[in-house]
Amino acid sequence: MKTAELIGDWTRPANVFPADGRRLLIYVVFDRRGEVGDFVVYALERLREFCDEIVVVSNGPLAETGRARLVDVADQVLERPNEGYDIWGYKHGLDAVGDRVSEFDELLLVNDTWFGPIRPFRPIFERMDGHALHFWGMTDHLRVEPHPFTQEQEYLPYHLQSYWVAVRREMFESPEWAEYWRDLPHMSTYSDAVTKHEGIFTQHFTTQGFSGEVAFPTLTDKIENHAVLYAEQLIEAGCPTLKRRPFFQWPPFLDRVAVVGKWTLEAVERSGYPVEMIFEDLARNVEPRVLNADAALMRVLSPTDDAYDPSAPLRTAVFAHVFYVEMTDEILDRAGYLPGDIDVFITTPDGDRAGQIERIIAERAHRGRTEVRVVASNNGRDQAAFLIGCRDVLLSDDYDLIVKIHSKKTPQGGANVGRHFRRHQFGNLLAGPHEAANVVALFQKRPGLGLAFPPTVHLGHPTMGHGWWANRPGVEKLCAELGIRVPLDEVSPLAPFGSMFFARPEALRLLVEREWTYEEFGGAEAYVDGGLAHVLERMPVYAAAELGYHSITIATPDYLSKSYTAWDYNLDQMSATMPEDTQHQIDFLRRAGYIGWGRFRDFVDVWVRLHRPEIADSVERLFARTERARGAAWRVRRRLRRR
Repeated sequence: MKTAELIGDWTRPANVFPADGRRLLIYVVFDRRGEVGDFVVYALERLREFCDEIVVVSNGPLAETGRARLVDVADQVLERPNEGYDIWGYKHGLDAVGDRVSEFDELLLVNDTWFGPIRPFRPIFERMDGHALHFWGMTDHLRVEPHPFTQEQEYLPYHLQSYWVAVRREMFESPEWAEYWRDLPHMSTYSDAVTKHEGIFTQHFTTQGFSGEVAFPTLTDKIENHAVLYAEQLIEAGCPTLKRRPFFQWPPFLDRVAVVGKWTLEAVERSGYPVEMIFEDLARNVEPRVLNADAALMRVLSPTDDAYDPSAPLRTAVFAHVFYVEMTDEILDRAGYLPGDIDVFITTPDGDRAGQIERIIAERAHRGRTEVRVVASNNGRDQAAFLIGCRDVLLSDDYDLIVKIHSKKTPQGGANVGRHFRRHQFGNLLAGPHEAANVVALFQKRPGLGLAFPPTVHLGHPTMGHGWWANRPGVEKLCAELGIRVPLDEVSPLAPFGSMFFARPEALRLLVEREWTYEEFGGAEAYVDGGLAHVLERMPVYAAAELGYHSITIATPDYLSKSYTAWDYNLDQMSATMPEDTQHQIDFLRRAGYIGWGRFRDFVDVWVRLHRPEIADSVERLFARTERARGAAWRVRRRLRRR
């Protein structure tokens, strides 16, 4: 589509892409690990059909394996410092090609911020090849005007988005083209990349007589990033590129604009694109709780129908730590809901309990092997029993799927709270034969699925907004030790609170291969927030994600009918004293910061953060002096009273 904004006041002659034309691709990648994802190789392999030469530029050093993967699909692989974003990566590639660019009829400047081809490339190239033009892009962005009152937005003219721009010979051999790249400004922020290149490139060249087109124009007249917010509709229109951003965008923003990532992923699956490549990349690079929200990775388990395939059973083992012997029957009942032959490994802290458990087992029929193990210590409770007491089994490769459960009562929280937590865990994880088979079916269908567990418990527990508690420093330390570079969630982790879950053994390798000791866990006094057991409770999703496995949450309709109504009412109450939608409410509260207990001091801090942040340090010092003076006066009064 050629629009008025892609045609200047005057235009130069333009040509179609010749039948025997040659195309050069400069493709910029970035991976903080120096590796190369399957989605990159997939895209380059399919672009090869349309490109005579492929130059890949890595913004940052490549690992040996990463470079090897690129060498297989590119003609030249370059490395440069990660400076100037993909724009300076393009420039690096252009400088490396030099005068040889004149050997080509079209130049493609592309980066790795998209998955694809979701839909075939051929129809797009055939359509655009037949148009007489100087440059074209895959998608565009409408003109952005500053907000009339706040001036929050920067002015940006209408532009093609820079992740995919094709340029014909008449333009890249022109003096204007050489001048543009010679004078390319320094870019140190993402805003620089937008305002100093992407937002001005189109207007810069159209005003000099070059004409352009967009393959998939904006679908509405709203000033939005359509490649992100209308990804599903673009796929349906035949667009081969799917931007990665919809799956790591801030969830409250997507909520406000009603973007549902799951619908986009369903459109991807209908197209035949291997969706597991998307999950592998996102699992390693996106905060898991953000991905869980953006991609709607909760599965509601049917109590009547299941998609389990009995012809492809998974070798399954249940690991159960039993401290409360009276829960043994329930645990065995729940394990029995799983399809096929199931091996059960029960750990317990002492011989007396082991004997009682074995007598209970002897009175029951079971489909598979059952083994009771007495662990050397109850330090670390179910965590240590699993990682130390069952390490040999977990590393054996004997099983395709494991289920970790334990005899949970949570007596310290009160009867109702403990009862609900237990029902939340068992009732969502192993509710019945159909529900259990449904979970196993998810692992049958998704080779990249690492863990499945109930959603964050909130009834009776103040987890919302506080899920890290004192455990984040320990998680950060352990991630550094194990080489886990998945970004940690900001507010609360995506974690199997209660430490019960389904998992592939391979997804837990980073945790299991490390040799733990009972001494590291400490005794009963160490079973607190910040202790190793609570730190490890928050680790599985991040450990699995580092290896490319994604996680989902699972729940039954029965549980959601109770949980959601409470959640809906609570959010409604919390929103009552704030204006606008949830995104703006969260923005406001974040700027306000921690409100403490509503003391005068707290409200002063809030006001300063909202209206005069530049004086925050001075106010802090003033309050500190006041507190010291008040303390000194109290000590004087105390001495006088003693006299």
